[in-house]
Amino acid sequence: MTLLSDDERGKIYGRAITVAERLNNDRVLLAKWLRRLLNWNGRQAPVAVWNEKIAPLVHEKLAQQHTPVARFQDEGHRILALVSIADLTLRVPVDSHGVALWKPVDREVLPPDCAQCSLVPVCRQLNAGTGVALLWRRLHLVDAAGVPTRRGRIVSFFSQGDGLAIAAALEDETYPLEELVYDLANLDGGFRFCGDDNRWGGRLALVCHEKFGLQSIPGYLENGVPPKYGAGAEQVVASVHKNPLNKHAWVTDLLGPGDIDRVIIEWRSLLRQLSHAPELDWPRWRDLQAMAKGMLNETESPTMTDLPPLEYDQTRRVEHRLLLRRH
Repeated sequence: MTLLSDDERGKIYGRAITVAERLNNDRVLLAKWLRRLLNWNGRQAPVAVWNEKIAPLVHEKLAQQHTPVARFQDEGHRILALVSIADLTLRVPVDSHGVALWKPVDREVLPPDCAQCSLVPVCRQLNAGTGVALLWRRLHLVDAAGVPTRRGRIVSFFSQGDGLAIAAALEDETYPLEELVYDLANLDGGFRFCGDDNRWGGRLALVCHEKFGLQSIPGYLENGVPPKYGAGAEQVVASVHKNPLNKHAWVTDLLGPGDIDRVIIEWRSLLRQLSHAPELDWPRWRDLQAMAKGMLNETESPTMTDLPPLEYDQTRRVEHRLLLRRH
């Protein structure tokens, strides 16, 4: 093995970085990273200041980072610093004798099943990203034979991540359905209902984390919870369900009447999907469906509003337009 001198190592293990640009014969424009490194005020400096003060500081600071400057070099309008990276450490494999190896020869060993398979060349050309089938298996929506599980059937009744949250809540036998039917409003709560509390709090988020961990699947889960989830909406919905006049008591600077109407509309829409979903041989699912149907009959959508009759001038304009269409 031949040992190299420091100068030879600096020539081999080196790199060039831009430190400044020459504006003219009298001034230079310092690079942003260099101003931060030197804690230098001002973007520009005279050439004399560069030579007398800044260049020695660059030598000192980069030497402290184990990247000493070999020399400065002009390249067009740029001033480059040629630095040595010979003293920097790298992550390398270490053999059984504790010796660090630089770019060791490696070999690929296939699993026993793959080693005997004729489709290995085809598999090498496939995308290594997570596919839909693997996500279904990971979320236990299908079994090893590809048959939908009970959780998978429930998820298929809804769009995006709502079915995942409902299935996770139903699988927790200690989760009262009387609470769950209101907690469903949190699936579209967003950030406006939680106030200063944790948006990702609540019993429904807890069971989602227990079942799905912190998985993130675009459009379905964000850290284990449906993306539109927001705690606090269940309190508003439960209060308005008991007494519709309580809606204005929940209005704040952040939460407006329109936000409350929106979450009630989304909540009722989810209850409607529940009530019209196919039946399953599962008592908790049937009980939740019956509860959803009952609440739909007890509540009204905020959009069901009796509009006032049209004024005389408005009816005349409508009649005039109808006559024009006929002719």
